[in-house]
Amino acid sequence: MGELTTLNMSSPVIKIKGIGEKTEKDLNKLGIFTVSDMIQHYPRTYDMHEPPIPITELVEGNIATIEASVLNAAVTKQVRNLKIISCRVKDYSGVLTLSWFNMPFLKNKLRMGYHFIFRGKVVRKNGVLVIEQPAIYTREEYIKKMNVLQPVYALTSGITNNTITKAVKTAMGLLDFSKDYLPRRIVKEYELMALKGALQEIHFPKDKENVAKARQRLAFDEFFQFTLALQALKEKKNVLTNQFRFSKGEECSTFIEKLPYELTKAQKRVWQEILTDLTGVKTMNRLVQGDVGSGKTILAALALLFVGVNGYQGSLMVPTEVLAVQHYESIREMFLEYGLTVILLVGSMTQAVKRKTYEKIKNHEVDIIIGTHALIQEKVEYDNLALAITDEQHRFGVRQREALFNKGIQPHVLVMSATPIPRTLAIILYGDLDISVVDELPANRLPIKNCVVDTGYRETAYRFIAGQVAEGRQAYVICPMVDESETIEAENVLEYTEKLKDALPGSIAVEYLHGKMKPKEKNDIMERFAKGEIQVLVSTTVVEVGVNVPNATVMMVENAERFGLAQLHQLRGRVGRGKYQSYCILVSGSMGKDTKKRLEILNQSNDGFYIAGEDLKLRGPGDMFGIRQSGDMEFRIGDIYNDAKVLMLANEAAKSLTDKEISTIYEENPVLAQKINNYDIGTL
Repeated sequence: MGELTTLNMSSPVIKIKGIGEKTEKDLNKLGIFTVSDMIQHYPRTYDMHEPPIPITELVEGNIATIEASVLNAAVTKQVRNLKIISCRVKDYSGVLTLSWFNMPFLKNKLRMGYHFIFRGKVVRKNGVLVIEQPAIYTREEYIKKMNVLQPVYALTSGITNNTITKAVKTAMGLLDFSKDYLPRRIVKEYELMALKGALQEIHFPKDKENVAKARQRLAFDEFFQFTLALQALKEKKNVLTNQFRFSKGEECSTFIEKLPYELTKAQKRVWQEILTDLTGVKTMNRLVQGDVGSGKTILAALALLFVGVNGYQGSLMVPTEVLAVQHYESIREMFLEYGLTVILLVGSMTQAVKRKTYEKIKNHEVDIIIGTHALIQEKVEYDNLALAITDEQHRFGVRQREALFNKGIQPHVLVMSATPIPRTLAIILYGDLDISVVDELPANRLPIKNCVVDTGYRETAYRFIAGQVAEGRQAYVICPMVDESETIEAENVLEYTEKLKDALPGSIAVEYLHGKMKPKEKNDIMERFAKGEIQVLVSTTVVEVGVNVPNATVMMVENAERFGLAQLHQLRGRVGRGKYQSYCILVSGSMGKDTKKRLEILNQSNDGFYIAGEDLKLRGPGDMFGIRQSGDMEFRIGDIYNDAKVLMLANEAAKSLTDKEISTIYEENPVLAQKINNYDIGTL
């Protein structure tokens, strides 16, 4: 455990007073290794404790506080692996039932006649209102929390909200913020809050107005630094000349003719753009942006076929092992008649298998290499890599993209994204790339049927899912959380799985999937789901990009109000991939006017680019308490949808810098210079 009179941003997190070795390891799980990481572990949201209200004024879907006395001793009921404890409480206006899951120790606390303040989510069970999993306070404890914005952080086992709060306070008190790295003219021109003030207010705000200003400054910084990094990358790549000569192309025409369907006009147009790049004077550096199901993968296959038959190697990097295996199997089969050898390279392979694979790649015994991040490991040596493709581009960093680029003699780069981003923002975010858009869906796709419902529809939805499974289909159920949290009122994966097993017929196989599971476990679950051994998969958004299951026809999203529309659209894209009619059920715990308006956009359209554009119009920039729209395309705090105007301003500011200003920024801030030079913004 360490303590310094001063800290700097690159100091190890263990140097903060109060953090020992165990806490350090737990913080590492959250990606917190340095003081900088600690300071930039921004609150996920804020909680404000309102004054208690009478029981008779409770509204379904709201987080509410009541002050009441325990009417009867708590009782415990066992439902499968779930221990449910409940009791009835009363105030001057009425009586209410409270329930908790897997918290049997509360039985001693909830004694008849005891008086508490309870705070939790109001839900409807069997036609009556209930508060589930309420936090319990004495009056004195609650008064201290009332009307104060409490930061709520992303946590992991062993780390509490209080752990983060104390560590941030300690670090903030010891860091030197006397100098702002931004030129004064930019701070003044864009009316930005001082950096120290912004960090203080984002963690420990005085009020909502100050949080909004702090968010604006910190989001501006992220976008500003990102633009600087992208500019450097673009300058490096603009001068590159095409090193490859292609003489064959008739195989691609044959491939297209033999497809069991005709390519859409959009696919044909984008394929010509890719072909023009590959045979042009400069090295290709192109983004193919297409909605879910628009047929980008076949374009990647065509490009790989083209370089393969011309004697070069091509690689395709995807974000998950299950997806890599699926692509490997389908492309290997497609390329058999063209004499091309396809190989798989993923992290879970044994060292012996990896070594053999490395040898085959190095000796050009294989033409097409498909895999995950394993493709850019140092040990991988390619022989004449002419094309590097990354699928689901938003999962890979700028520097990860460059690492793959550096694996060959300046190979052509094709990146693909299904994240619907309005063109004005895409031009900034992918500033080093030319952009193609596949803006047309195949004619044989059945449109997904959507519905937006409240929690009262849940039982009906379960019956519908059971009906689909009886017909041989499968379903996804998405929850925002992995496990129960005192401060978050959302359906969580582990508890929800137990509830669903209880609600559905015993013959239906229900399993769960979440990001905290080990890669091997995740792959096993996804493979079993893909094979149809699991009928209903309860998951976090980890399935947003992961596997193609044409047999899945239902996507049910709990707490849909907690997701951005772009992310909901991505999730919806997991179904509707086969010949069967598919359905998307959005269950909202809050059916307020604004929530209804947002979700209705999704209900009315299956066009991701339209949804992104409409959502952008609906939500003002920098909506502090707004829902993150970008899904996994995340900066630490900035959001490309909510903060679209800030993104544009930061891009404008970065491009306005003089050479002298850039030099000064780098000279006075070597840590920042290194960060920009090695830039990898989140998973962008």
